[in-house]
Amino acid sequence: MSTTAYDPAQVRTWGARNAHDPTVVRGADGHWYMFSTDAGAGAAESAAPAGVHMRRSADLITWEFTGTALAGVPAEAAAWSGAGGLWAPEVVRWPAAGGETRWHMYYSASTFGSNTSAIGLATAPGPAGPWTHQGLVVATRAGTDAQNAIDAAVTFDAGGRPWLTYGSFFAGIHTLQLSLADGMPESPGDKGVLIARRDASVEGSVEGACVLHRPDTGQYILFASYGSLFSTYNIRVAVADSITGPYRDALGSSLTDAALPPWRAGTKVLGSWQFKGGPAWTAPGHNSVLVEEGPAGPEFFMVHHVRFAETAADPAIEHTAQLRRMFFTADGWPVVSPHTFHGAGSEILPAPEAVAGRWRAVQFRPETEQPARDVAGTITVASGPAAIAGEPVQCRLVLAVDGGPAGCGGTGGTGSGSGSGAGVELDAVVFGSWDDTRGETLLSFSGIDSDGTAWFGSKGGNHV
Repeated sequence: MSTTAYDPAQVRTWGARNAHDPTVVRGADGHWYMFSTDAGAGAAESAAPAGVHMRRSADLITWEFTGTALAGVPAEAAAWSGAGGLWAPEVVRWPAAGGETRWHMYYSASTFGSNTSAIGLATAPGPAGPWTHQGLVVATRAGTDAQNAIDAAVTFDAGGRPWLTYGSFFAGIHTLQLSLADGMPESPGDKGVLIARRDASVEGSVEGACVLHRPDTGQYILFASYGSLFSTYNIRVAVADSITGPYRDALGSSLTDAALPPWRAGTKVLGSWQFKGGPAWTAPGHNSVLVEEGPAGPEFFMVHHVRFAETAADPAIEHTAQLRRMFFTADGWPVVSPHTFHGAGSEILPAPEAVAGRWRAVQFRPETEQPARDVAGTITVASGPAAIAGEPVQCRLVLAVDGGPAGCGGTGGTGSGSGSGAGVELDAVVFGSWDDTRGETLLSFSGIDSDGTAWFGSKGGNHV
């Protein structure tokens, strides 16, 4: 990345724009902090200072660029990798001796297309810093190592032990146990266990992974991005009973099964899409998960970057960070809102609204990298509430698309009701969300059908 002098006043107008590979944490001061790759696009590229970028928010909606949390590239990481900037920081609250808390930042130093890379560790008393480099955690070298030491993510397992998940293209995604004492590998030099990979026919394109542990179910959920970060990124999920896998998607396919077609493994929960009358979004990916304690228990947010489709012909496609609600279906699958988070108060309708009726929906077919376009259809409730005011509710929905059952009539694909006239049954969640394009609260749903294909959609307003 460029180290060209920049105008701080210009950069502070970015908000969430130009944030790439974002992760969000909440500090003791009550503010949320977003950390991201030192990226920009077009004219913004020369304005991006080298180092881990940091933004701050009081509401998870409006973000202020506050500079670099870790400026430049630490000398040890630069000497190993030749990197001119830092990528994909992971920031995590770390338990310390005596009940104190410190913060760890795992950052990546590399150059595009090379696996001569390093993941470094910096520590601080709080997310606002100051951050101090502590050393390299994992380092890989082209011609010697198969793995690529970038895109770090940390998970504490059921026993409170920390694990580092990392990897990109090359040899896939690996995870290794860290020492709780210092955040370095429990076994020095350990490169970890393979938990996800893709075939060489697609250049092994899997990266930007993270693992979420759900204490209530005991499961581990792996999120990973497939495709090109410039154009075809999409987010896949799989679950396991152990942090080291095996991770299986909604159809039971393992993410390390080399015999499967490269598009098949992994349940695609978010890809390029557009709703009628709304903006078109391209290549959502490299997500993290923010967990907040809400009135009724944990609340989950998917944090990711996405590109503005109107500039998709430009190799320097501008990107922005988005936060959207994430829910779990009755069968335990993570699904996401079709709309970005705009505050909890904007998600409640003035009165309960019937779930059954006319909707617009998007189907994220795993075999295609083309943007998903929405279609009109009718939803009936197989089991669940007849009406809600906005609080998320698990339910079974039946979706039939105009012109035929879902999976036909313009969407293509292999919907379970295809050709039967019966529609597709979805293991879904219905909830209220704020449509920023139309400036109104709508009912939305997100779910998985029996073919392992994710859908989401919205009801009412101008959508139908």
